[in-house]
Parts: sequence; structure tokens; C-alpha cells
Amino acid sequence: MRAEALKGHLDGLLLAALEEGPLHGYAVKEALCAATGGRIDLPTGTVYPALHRLERAGLIAGSWSVVAGRRRRTYRLTEAGGRALSGERAGWQEFAAAVTTALGARPWPTTS
Repeated sequence: MRAEALKGHLDGLLLAALEEGPLHGYAVKEALCAATGGRIDLPTGTVYPALHRLERAGLIAGSWSVVAGRRRRTYRLTEAGGRALSGERAGWQEFAAAVTTALGARPWPTTS
């Protein structure tokens, strides 16, 4: 999938990946890839800055842990993040319905 197609939807996708529970940064990337059957496999250079931005906005909360001697940051959805995810879903449904209608297999109306 082209990266341009994801513009404006990245936040919602990352919030959705955290809906089931806390994940460390790389696991968020992998969860999104798995949920889309590999169609969305974002580079870490896209995921981590977005996670940091979502954390600064209060939509996710992060905490540090040490696993096998390595520090890693685990993120969880906040209450505000859950509300934002609901809004993202509603916006997506509206957008998808409009695009589906416009790209449907029927001819465009003619203007005279």
C-alpha cells in the first residue's frame, strides 16, 4: 500500500493497534502489519515518531521496562486515546462510504 494512502489515518491505525492492551513500540508496528495481513508494514522511522507525538498529545501513555537486559518503552491507550479512536473510526466510516460511492461501478452523473 502506498504511504500517501495512509496520510491522515496513521494515528487511528496506531491507536487501534493498542486497543487490545499495552505493547512495546516494535510490537505496535507488528500488530498493525498482522491486522492488515501484511498490507500495511510501516517503517520504524514512521511508527516511533508517531507514537511519541500521540504520547505528547495524551492519547497514549508510555512506560519504560527492562527485558533481557534491554530497555524498551511500552505504550497503552489512555481514556482520551479511546475517545480519539472512536472519533477516528467514525470519520473513517464516513470517508470510506463517500469514496466507495464515488468509485463504485456506476457511471458518473453527467453535467450539461
